[in-house]
Amino acid sequence: MTLSWPWALLSVMVIPLIFAVRWWALRRRRRAAVRVTSIALVRTALPGRTRWTRKIPPALLVAGLVLLVVGAARPQASVPVPQTSATILLALDTSGSMCSTDVDPNRITAARKAAAEFIESQRGGPRIGLVTFAGTAGLLVPPTDDTDALIEALDGLTVARGTAIGQAVLTSIDAIAEVDPSVAPTGADPGGAGEGYAGAAIVVLTDGANTQGVDPETAAREAALRRVRVFPIGFGTTNPAPMVCDNSQFDGRGWGGGWGGGWGGRGGFDRGGRNVRLIDEPALKEIAETTGGAYHRAENADQLQSALDALPGTFTVVRQRVDTAAAFAAGGAVLITAALSLSLWWNRPRTPAR
Repeated sequence: MTLSWPWALLSVMVIPLIFAVRWWALRRRRRAAVRVTSIALVRTALPGRTRWTRKIPPALLVAGLVLLVVGAARPQASVPVPQTSATILLALDTSGSMCSTDVDPNRITAARKAAAEFIESQRGGPRIGLVTFAGTAGLLVPPTDDTDALIEALDGLTVARGTAIGQAVLTSIDAIAEVDPSVAPTGADPGGAGEGYAGAAIVVLTDGANTQGVDPETAAREAALRRVRVFPIGFGTTNPAPMVCDNSQFDGRGWGGGWGGGWGGRGGFDRGGRNVRLIDEPALKEIAETTGGAYHRAENADQLQSALDALPGTFTVVRQRVDTAAAFAAGGAVLITAALSLSLWWNRPRTPAR
């Protein structure tokens, strides 16, 4: 909790002043005491209270005044608030290794299906954009709430050589900046670091390691400066498997001699055209740590779907500061009212018994 007007807490000095005035009034009352001849009559007129009940009204009064003082300082609490206007950029790896059949029927098909189901589940929610990356990264669909257009774009995914994870992050940042003025595009001054995170996040789904373009950690620092979290997902197994993609899943450019060397990546491919490429988990975890995101590992289609389904609750809920002065003022008023009511009730004149 933070205070907008902390200097207002000085008004707490009113409380001891009130008790000093009360003490002075009681002292004067004792000096002006009237002598009576009947102690029984005095006991009859006095309220029937024990010593501890006499302390309840003053205690309630003090507590109420303290709450009013805190309320005057305008306290603010950081609370989780659903962000319906959040922006999500899905950056999908379309490198040649996504043809690996260690995930049935192959990685690219399983990733496309999981992404489509995720987009469908967010219908009517945050804006979603699509970025694809192989040797370079490109914006496939700008952030939009048109679910049908996003799913239709997924049907045209094709694989190519290379893996540019860092460039995918930078491309995603620029796509977010186009629709969110609070996020500066790459190459522009990101400004001072604000509090909390931006209402945007990047999900990077990859099955390998960066082989071209910008270093992923450099891109992660750019995202962190803009308070944009990155959630990498490492997809696929470490088991060598044949690579099978149908003709519609190739972009037809630069394949040269087929599945042989030159695709890049950690591990590459063996002579039988099987994928033995490894996911660079240390780099992906570092991206997540730098930006405040989280890394997920998915070895099959079900795990990938679970990882995607778990993400919206993380980045579509942001923490915002809410003014709680009214709550403190209301609580103080209730306690003061209770103190006065109890004091009047317990000090009401009693009718002597006949």
